[in-house]
Amino acid sequence: MNKYKVSPEQYSYWKSFFTLLEKEVLRFWKIGLQTILAPILMGVLYLMVFGQVLANKMPTFEGVTYLHFLVPGLVMMSLLQSAFGNSAFSLLSAKIMGSVIFIQLPPFSGWQLSLAIMGASVIRGLIVGIGVYFSAIFWSLPPLEHPLWILIFAFMGALLMAALGVIGALWADKFDQMGAFESFVIMPLTFLSGVFYSINQLPPVWQFLSKFNPFFYMIDGFRYGFFSQSDFNPWVSISVVSLFGVLFACFATWLLVIGYKIKK
Repeated sequence: MNKYKVSPEQYSYWKSFFTLLEKEVLRFWKIGLQTILAPILMGVLYLMVFGQVLANKMPTFEGVTYLHFLVPGLVMMSLLQSAFGNSAFSLLSAKIMGSVIFIQLPPFSGWQLSLAIMGASVIRGLIVGIGVYFSAIFWSLPPLEHPLWILIFAFMGALLMAALGVIGALWADKFDQMGAFESFVIMPLTFLSGVFYSINQLPPVWQFLSKFNPFFYMIDGFRYGFFSQSDFNPWVSISVVSLFGVLFACFATWLLVIGYKIKK
């Protein structure tokens, strides 16, 4: 009768977590042409067009060419969009197709599922970001003056976007709603965050409004790691990004623990 019963000694929270993480990583890895190569190619196209057309026409930091200035912004933008898209699509598609039940029936806790989805999203975001960065080798790679700073911003930015993807997927009931959230919230905040320009070029009122955009702090702080120059205090930026990243990750985990809109 009990021969298939799992004893406490056999069950491991961490083994379950890594099993879920492996599943999520394999999910996007098996379609890498779409999930990895496509966003890298998009970043390269942005670099080709904007880097060539606006070279020597856009003021940047002292001693920094526009091409070098552009690379960190494109790396971070690609990283953020990939992290968000991974968690959002993974969970929403599981909800819509009904396959979410297969990860609810086993003895997986909400925090395991949350950390696995966000962890895989961070991994995908970092892979895409690294790919975009090294694609710039065909032109000129910008310096890496503070590698640890770059890693912290990349990780926390990806975590924040992965958490937003989980929250959005739990809220949405269909792909149209998620598409609207991404098109009218995520994309505008990303493009208006200083990816292609320094906010010091903007009129004072727009400089002021840009500081209410959390994406600005991700891009600006990340860029500081390359050039030791930024539009805003990098310590404030890392504080803002870390605070929002942890808060949204905890909120997303709590929603999965209580089974928000996935428990019938």
